[in-house]
Amino acid sequence: MATTRNAHTVWTGSLTDGSGNTTLDSSGLGTFDVTWKARTEAAGGKTSPEELIAAAHSACFSMAFSHELSQAGFTPEEVNTKSEVGFQPGTGITGSHLTLSARIPGISEEDFQRIAEAAKKGCPVSQALAGIEITLDATLQS
Repeated sequence: MATTRNAHTVWTGSLTDGSGNTTLDSSGLGTFDVTWKARTEAAGGKTSPEELIAAAHSACFSMAFSHELSQAGFTPEEVNTKSEVGFQPGTGITGSHLTLSARIPGISEEDFQRIAEAAKKGCPVSQALAGIEITLDATLQS
């Protein structure tokens, strides 16, 4: 079934001196303060569009990877995915680096790597981010 999720942001002031807050409307999970400084300097308790994209990418990849594993007959004990989304002022978002660590009984290193690459390509957020470089380091835990 097709779905639509909603969030909204209220911003006041200029780009560099202003601030705003982004609210996750669909889930009602909260409102998060956003600033330019959180994009280009220390986060200081604020978030940025890049952090929100990183959250979406790590969650989506974990789901896509779990699905690919199931399709291949494997059940993960744990999937841990980190996404690091780069931002360069004047250029924009420069890439997303995924770091995967997983415990999967009975899988070979070759199958693990193949399935991780397939998940990277098949993840809907990866597809939405097709205009940037997406890299992956995958480690199979014993």
